[in-house]
Amino acid sequence: MALTMHAKDTVSGVSAECFVTVDGKRYNFMQAVNVEAKMEKTKKEVAILGKTSKGHKSAGWNGTGKASFYYNTSIFRELLYKYKTEGKDIYFDMQIVNEDPTSDAGRQTIILRDCNINGGMLAIFDAEGDTLKEDVEFTFEDWEMPEKFNILSGME
Repeated sequence: MALTMHAKDTVSGVSAECFVTVDGKRYNFMQAVNVEAKMEKTKKEVAILGKTSKGHKSAGWNGTGKASFYYNTSIFRELLYKYKTEGKDIYFDMQIVNEDPTSDAGRQTIILRDCNINGGMLAIFDAEGDTLKEDVEFTFEDWEMPEKFNILSGME
């Protein structure tokens, strides 16, 4: 009989925390609806004698992300305003914690370092809408993983 994952070991998307640190001040970014951060490796094609295909060698990486959150904080607009008025680009850190108490996967923490927003919503309204949300895209320069998910039973 094949070993399978238990449904309880999936990690609920609502069981997360998000913190943003800007200029040394840490905020519980509880208005976040979703966050995605990705690392994409950059690769070089490598010609290989005796093969008709090319190989691929990793040569660096690029960090990008996007987030949606409720339109009830001015933190990111303040960063844009500071850039517009002073020319000072502010970088920030973002910490994302996933922990579902039902899952044996445990807890994972990712810290995105030196995040920089690409732009953002300055003003918005929707007379027919229910709640206001905004989307932000960003880049980051580094990341850490101080806590990792557990190896689930049956994986090894």
